[in-house]
Amino acid sequence: MSLDPTSWGWPFPATAAALFVVAFLRAGATHVLGRALRRGAEHSRLARLLERPGYQRAERLVDRWGSPAVALSFLTVGLQTLVNLASGVTRMSWWRYLPGLAVGAVLWGLLYAGVGFAGFAAFVELWRRSPVLAVGALVALGVAVALLLVRRRAHSAA
Repeated sequence: MSLDPTSWGWPFPATAAALFVVAFLRAGATHVLGRALRRGAEHSRLARLLERPGYQRAERLVDRWGSPAVALSFLTVGLQTLVNLASGVTRMSWWRYLPGLAVGAVLWGLLYAGVGFAGFAAFVELWRRSPVLAVGALVALGVAVALLLVRRRAHSAA
């Protein structure tokens, strides 16, 4: 089986659902690993650092605003793992972490089921060459999808 989900021959919903599960489990495990690292740090020389007021403020900030960061990290390459690890190390509350994880995993599943790894690699290369063109391509894709959905809705209503 190829690593490119667009070559699997599965229906799009099944591919997106499978990729959602992969992303959810992998990122969730990374978060749990971060929590375990934190627990270990509490019993080491780092314990004093974790008790400092500045670190405590940073933890509260991550807990309060980290959910959108977790979700958006799934649209990045390389940052996703670090964000999920940091959310665990800083003990982001589960009720704030899980919605970000779920939204991010949905985004990741839809992205990779739709364009696959080859399409994403092409986008990354375009970004390296010209971020302006890459953003323009995303906007054009968004407009095309929106127009397609509006057209589909108009036809089903008629």
